[in-house]
Amino acid sequence: MALLLKMFGSLLALVLLVVAVLRHRIGLVGLLLVLVMLAIVIAFIALMVLIVVAMLRARSRARAESEDF
Repeated sequence: MALLLKMFGSLLALVLLVVAVLRHRIGLVGLLLVLVMLAIVIAFIALMVLIVVAMLRARSRARAESEDF
């Protein structure tokens, strides 16, 4: 009987350890996904800012050229 309890106790401890490790892995994967999405959003915003700056620069050059005439 005691051997049976020790076997089930060690099996239960092993299962709980696996569950704890998996929970931490899932949390880590979730954190990494959030970081990747944040990096994508920041890259998109930076791209939009660069497009606006390029448009304003082209507009400024066009005005400067039209004033030269």
